Amino acid sequence: MNKEVPSTEDFYCDFVLNNKIKVERVKETDNILAFHHTKPSYTYHIVIIPKQHITQLVDVDNMDIIKEIFEVAKEIILGNSLHQKNYKIITNGGEHQDSKHLHFHLVSGDKL
Repeated sequence: MNKEVPSTEDFYCDFVLNNKIKVERVKETDNILAFHHTKPSYTYHIVIIPKQHITQLVDVDNMDIIKEIFEVAKEIILGNSLHQKNYKIITNGGEHQDSKHLHFHLVSGDKL
């Protein structure tokens, strides 16, 4: 885990996708990256991002990217039997969005 995460408008483009910060990858496709959150808020906390820069959900032009994100999420959920326990998928937009890059949190277990 990274102890100090740099502050930026787009953490995912600036650090994760440029490999300037090491993340524990869970699943990767040509278009999507899923990895363990650098500062998890739940016992199981995965971040799923498009590799292409998209600021937020309302900026998506091609909904195929959302389909692929949810296919990756489904694979992670089934592969970890989260559907037999608990899980939720969260995205933020506008002023609630810390990093200005579309991302989804797949969380399960207890809130830390």
